Amino acid sequence: MPVHLTPNAISAIVAGDVNSKPLVQVLDIKLIGNAQERYSLLISDAVSAEQAMLATQLNDVVKTGRVKKGSVIQLIDYVCSPIKNRKIIVVLCLETIILDCEIIGNPKSSAQSENFAQKATPSVNLEQPAKVGNGHLSARNPVHNVQSFQATVQPPYQPPPNYKNHGAIIKNEAPARIIPIAALNPYQGRWAIKARVTAKGDLRRYNNAKGDGKVFSFDLLDSDGGEIRVTCFNAVVDRFYEVIEVGKVYLISKGSLKPARKDFNHLKNEWEVFLEASSTVELCPDEDDTIPRQQFSFKPISEIENAETNSILDVIGIVTSINPSIPVLRKNGMETQRRVVYLKDASGRSVELTMWGDFCNKEGQKLQEIIYSGLSPVLAVKSGKVSDFTGKSIGTISSTQLFINPDLPEAHILREWYDGGGKNTTSLSISKEIVPGSAKNDIRKTVSQIKDEGLGRADKPDWITVKATISFIKTDSFCYTACPLMIGDRQCNKKVTRSGNSKWVCDRCNQEFEDCDYRYLLQAQIQDHTGLTWVTAFQETGEEILGVSAKELYMLKYEEQDDVKFGEIIRSKIFDQFLFRLKIKEEVYGDEQRVKNTVVKADRVNYSSESKYMLDLLSKFSRLNKDCLGGLWAHQEDKAKVIQTK
Repeated sequence: MPVHLTPNAISAIVAGDVNSKPLVQVLDIKLIGNAQERYSLLISDAVSAEQAMLATQLNDVVKTGRVKKGSVIQLIDYVCSPIKNRKIIVVLCLETIILDCEIIGNPKSSAQSENFAQKATPSVNLEQPAKVGNGHLSARNPVHNVQSFQATVQPPYQPPPNYKNHGAIIKNEAPARIIPIAALNPYQGRWAIKARVTAKGDLRRYNNAKGDGKVFSFDLLDSDGGEIRVTCFNAVVDRFYEVIEVGKVYLISKGSLKPARKDFNHLKNEWEVFLEASSTVELCPDEDDTIPRQQFSFKPISEIENAETNSILDVIGIVTSINPSIPVLRKNGMETQRRVVYLKDASGRSVELTMWGDFCNKEGQKLQEIIYSGLSPVLAVKSGKVSDFTGKSIGTISSTQLFINPDLPEAHILREWYDGGGKNTTSLSISKEIVPGSAKNDIRKTVSQIKDEGLGRADKPDWITVKATISFIKTDSFCYTACPLMIGDRQCNKKVTRSGNSKWVCDRCNQEFEDCDYRYLLQAQIQDHTGLTWVTAFQETGEEILGVSAKELYMLKYEEQDDVKFGEIIRSKIFDQFLFRLKIKEEVYGDEQRVKNTVVKADRVNYSSESKYMLDLLSKFSRLNKDCLGGLWAHQEDKAKVIQTK
């Protein structure tokens, strides 16, 4: 049975053909590359031979012997890419038609193929071509189970209609072909991917030996389920940061691929796309329902207990309780927020989810409102990080996404389980149980303990929570006029004054402007059953206490001069009770050292949550008393036995 390879296949592919799916023969296979295994093929159309590269995902077809020297293969998906002044055929998908066959025709290699082949490493344990007698060809292909095949002669490559009669095609004029994310590799010269943005990282600034810079990344998901991270630096950030929106579909091309840094990139892809000055990002205006909005791989909470520390995973559960947000000091000296949420699922286990930063005030605040209303929402966590700090727990990272009551099959099943009796089942926590009010979540103190325990007088500040009532608010200097200009990614916020031409002047920025900001510098007296103390509240916490912005209150007092309404707002807050999160630190004023109490968070007391906290404390003290009484009775019994012995 004669075999007919596709005539002129090599020249057609080199000229730009990507659609004819030709039949070619493998003349040689070599292993190349040191850092990463990759195979090069010498393929023939019986007249010409050309070098080809196998995409790394096809390495197994060589390792398992499904493609060898002499094999006749059909190229299903391929592209010819210019690499260092030569063209290399990159094979993305193939079928083995005949496993063993004699060399067909008298193919001649091009000069560039010979040069390229000389640089490859010697062949590694690959079989020689097998001869087939009596004119019969047979093959055993474990993938496609093809026993015999009568190849047909395919017509020579013809350019697509769009490029007929246009003369020679200049370099990069033809539109890039859309390929699956899974098929991306560094050897492709022109490619395009159509994918949905599933996550967008924050804009980050850095400083290294090369100077200052900025970077951001976003994650993509295509219709085949392939995922990849895209990263932009400096000038490219300015082009695309505002363009990229989570949930939108984009056509992206002309980026470079580099190995993914698994320390920072948890996606299941060995490559990462870096966009450049020539890269294009086009929004697809029509919604593509074939591309999912998000891809989850949920783990039951019971499996998290055996998960590797620092691994990234998805989890879904019912929120049973939530702790207030508290400020913490990072190792770099910056302050951030932390909030702990408790999840349970049908596996009989529960786990702590620790929210950091903006998650505390966005999703965390929304969850708190739902919990305080008496409901228990479903929470899906995408890309949470496993920690072993307190048993096993989950923490948010920059790429984490939180979905409250998502419309997912897993969420509906979990809701039915919980409402159908799961609510009353006991779950064993895989995180170490922390009684609310303990050191990890919240250090609760009274007002008198601030002075009695000498808080704030150490090198580092003390962070505590006090339940107290506002007894007095100073109104003569409750806010200040602030500079609105940005310094890098932060607002200046320094105090500004009026110049001679009625404009505002900032001595730090050395600039004038028409309008300024108004920021709280609120001083108030708070008290509980043990005593009273002064606290200072800045912008955000001032708004939490008074319920209006500093600008509104300033205008009311100094522009409108409505002392009656101004007084009503202030008096309405007297005797209001809050949970004050305080940063206590000794500072020097002139020659005098004073302890300053700064309000970093002010939450109105939720009496349901507070009652639970008190009950937990009573339960803790009750267990402690039982232990003490038990020890006392044991001591008395031992003493009695000694007396009887005597």
